[in-house]
Amino acid sequence: MKILVIRFSSMGDIIYTTPIVRCLKMQLPSTEVHFLTKPAFKYIYDNNPYVDRLLLLKPALSETIKEIKLEKYDYIIDLHNNLRTTLIKLQTGIKSSTYKKQRLRKWLSLKFKLKLVPPIHLVERYMQTVKFLGVKNDGKPIDYYVKADYGLKKLLPASHQENFVAFVIGATHFTKRMPNEKIISICREINYPVVLLGGNDVKANGNEIANAVGNNIYNACGITTLDESVYLVSKAKTVLGFDTGLTHIAEAFNKPIVSIWGGTVPELLGVQPYMVKEAEVIGIDLPCRPCSKFGLEKCPLGHFKCMNNIPVEVVINFANKVQT
Repeated sequence: MKILVIRFSSMGDIIYTTPIVRCLKMQLPSTEVHFLTKPAFKYIYDNNPYVDRLLLLKPALSETIKEIKLEKYDYIIDLHNNLRTTLIKLQTGIKSSTYKKQRLRKWLSLKFKLKLVPPIHLVERYMQTVKFLGVKNDGKPIDYYVKADYGLKKLLPASHQENFVAFVIGATHFTKRMPNEKIISICREINYPVVLLGGNDVKANGNEIANAVGNNIYNACGITTLDESVYLVSKAKTVLGFDTGLTHIAEAFNKPIVSIWGGTVPELLGVQPYMVKEAEVIGIDLPCRPCSKFGLEKCPLGHFKCMNNIPVEVVINFANKVQT
């Protein structure tokens, strides 16, 4: 049997497909499992041993469809469920099983602040698509395979190579990020070395935070590659972060995680920390929250209470906890 699993984006959504791919390969060992995604997210499956072939979406959908037809798949597992995947299924005629997005329920939940979407994790939602094959959730964490043992000596100063707290300060949208002054107030009270992680877009934020806090912080934002950042997360004592891909990837290493939520909520999309030994999900109940599914460039009401009013003591106490 030959199966194609499809998920085009984004980082967090794709990382949560890894248990489905693993369960397919482990529970149906004679099956050939392929995965199709965008080239930008190739790195998530680069070293994954459960994928027999990684296909990348081509600029012209017709070229991708041509490639899929040549492979003669028995089934398509559509974990994206959008216009392009619909066209792929229609034009290839391959039998398929599709992830149900519950779009109307999500829209009503967001628009009227109702809780119409059960707080079931995205992995479990995805898992329903392979149930017809007799495949079940194995109860293990997500998978991410770092490409090299980069070594802490190469990536961090000597003062930050042991018992450090990784703080992921980046996120795609403003309403997912905590203001710098709030991060500073947290970092000043952490009793362990702190390593700031994020892309080049938050490098200046990291510099401002590090300058305000002092020697206890090392700003790796915009310095380490994504894979190096994942390596650092895998070696951290504790991980603090927002609703962003790197925080979700950290779950692959079963690290204690503080997952901090502003204008978005994990229950709506089913992306609360998955299969980690200890996690603290922090978010404030407000009449205006959530204001969006994926984040906005500014607070619609201007007060940004969802981040500004988060109690820093909870984050600090978790970061300072002696982990066993």
